[in-house]
Amino acid sequence: MEPKLTHLCYCFLLFLPLLSQSAIANPSSSPNHSNSINFIVSSCRTTRYPTLCVKCLAAFASKISRNENRLAQTALAVTLVRVRSTTAYVAKLTKARSVKRREYLAVKDCVENLGDGLTMLAQSMREMKRVGRSGRGRQEFLWRLSNVETWVSAALTDETTCLDGFDGKFMDGVVKMAIRRRVVHVARVTSNALALVNRFASRHKS
Repeated sequence: MEPKLTHLCYCFLLFLPLLSQSAIANPSSSPNHSNSINFIVSSCRTTRYPTLCVKCLAAFASKISRNENRLAQTALAVTLVRVRSTTAYVAKLTKARSVKRREYLAVKDCVENLGDGLTMLAQSMREMKRVGRSGRGRQEFLWRLSNVETWVSAALTDETTCLDGFDGKFMDGVVKMAIRRRVVHVARVTSNALALVNRFASRHKS
């Protein structure tokens, strides 16, 4: 698991400029900031968790502007960061002495699922950047978009599968509660990112 996490940390560093440049920008310095926020709010209405969606993306309004591709890329980048953080947290629990054998196995499986999801999200991020480049034929454009949709959906499935391992009253306890709270959060963030990617795709497939 360590090599995979190391590789994903490297991938994250490649996408960090997308987040950091937006985070340090002064929103009030842009006359179009209000329009960008309105664009984000409007776009987030198509997601299952619109309030969370706006909260995750509002800080990057200057970078997103009113560009749907940048919106989708930023949503994926934010998701990647949060899933990476959650994966690292869950991985630490496998080394906790207080974790019971049955919990340990569930946590271990969860880490593997989240790791697979991270791989899918990293691939999606790279592919979405390719979608945004000019000069692509329509067939390749749609093919790459389909890849992104498939991979983000797979990441969401991995996150859900992680939680399935903690079903049943015999798994109730502090470990389950701590993991569930974090994984439910990242699953919602992933769901929102998928909705924004689907929104972008539907506008270009018609």
